Amino acid sequence: MSQTDFSTLNMQPDLLKNLASLGYDQMTPIQAESLPLILDGKDVIAQGKTGSGKTAAFGLGLLEKLDVDRLQVQSLVLCPTRELADQVTKEIRRLARSIANIKVLTLCGGMPFGPQVGSLEYGAHIIVGTPGRIEDHLSRGTLKLDHVNTLVLDEADRMLDMGFQASLDAIVNQIPKWRQTLLFSATFPDQIKAISKRIMLKPVVVEVEARHDNATISQHFYKVVDQKQCLTALRLLLLQYRPDSTVVFCNTKVETLEITDELVRSGFSALALNGDLEQWDRDQTMVRFANKSISILVATDVAARGLDIDALDAVVNYQLPHEPETYVHRIGRTGRAGSTGMAFTLHNGSEYKLTMLADYLETKIDSEALPPLSLLEKPVMQAPMATLQIGGGKKQKVRPGDILGALTGEGGITGKQVGKIHIMDNWAYVAVSRDAVKTVLKKLGDGQLKGRTFRVRLIGE
Repeated sequence: MSQTDFSTLNMQPDLLKNLASLGYDQMTPIQAESLPLILDGKDVIAQGKTGSGKTAAFGLGLLEKLDVDRLQVQSLVLCPTRELADQVTKEIRRLARSIANIKVLTLCGGMPFGPQVGSLEYGAHIIVGTPGRIEDHLSRGTLKLDHVNTLVLDEADRMLDMGFQASLDAIVNQIPKWRQTLLFSATFPDQIKAISKRIMLKPVVVEVEARHDNATISQHFYKVVDQKQCLTALRLLLLQYRPDSTVVFCNTKVETLEITDELVRSGFSALALNGDLEQWDRDQTMVRFANKSISILVATDVAARGLDIDALDAVVNYQLPHEPETYVHRIGRTGRAGSTGMAFTLHNGSEYKLTMLADYLETKIDSEALPPLSLLEKPVMQAPMATLQIGGGKKQKVRPGDILGALTGEGGITGKQVGKIHIMDNWAYVAVSRDAVKTVLKKLGDGQLKGRTFRVRLIGE
């Protein structure tokens, strides 16, 4: 038996059995390093890249010590964005399938406050949320953290980047001092060191090697002389490699808008993702990118936090990030779960940043020639899917099976023409092949869903 088998851990048999049913046999490096310490009750600082398996590491730790018979908030997980909080909640629920009557609640900004208060009145064992909304509930007295024995800060570096320092301090002050604190971060800046000293007790630091090998992610570097050549280089790379899904990382919000506008003018399907988006627009953008209705997402690092795309083909660094760790974090979003990916980096030849990155990666960085300009004459590849919004969701008891059945019924389309279905509280999104849009609009417009007629519209075309 390997030392990295989950079965070697001193955990509840039901948890281990559920892990096996999920196909979790071998621990990832960050799990193998941190989980035994977490199960031993120690405070842990774990540094690892996106996709390293950190959620299962802290999720199993807090589930192992959970007393399900005591309907009090025993664990609090703080995340920088609603998207990440939703992902963490889903993963904890999967890990907890063998535990009867467990209640995991998500509390995030951008969502109505009243329903959250109602859910809290029924009690919860585990709260996952964003700092701002958790602080709001604490200040209004709708949330009590007197019985919390485990505090998790997930992607702590980005929470600090986003200005949540004061909120974190206010929240920590309302949690018992005798608790276990787990801090997960992709990078380890001075701010993280400072907060760990204030809120943790003799933490053990776990650092997993954050390198990517070219067998999984092919990394390419290109020197550009000015902004105009940057935009041309981006178009050339997209036309040469034709990835189905690409995230273009920029260092500022303004750049996300400028680059998106240029790409759209050139015929590409692209959307910007930055901190100025309202939650509604952000949700639609994320849904359309995830379901392949949009091929390119142009984002800042903070805005892309919590982005979880199953098969991201390529990452483009529109310019070198300020820190080498950020480069590793960016490109780690592709080439995940056994797949391969591409990472393209544009730079102006700045010796300082390139040298710093090369030292960090422990490799020599050679710049390549850009693809030929003749590629600009080629047609742009369009996103394969289109997104329809249906005016009914969870509260109207609409389920994915209802939508699929309505689309593929008599006179409808085939199952292969239906993509991802996302069900929200009061509406739903469904991706369909572009060539099927007219058929679907007519079918849903003439017919009914769950015996009712819902408004249906095409998004963003």
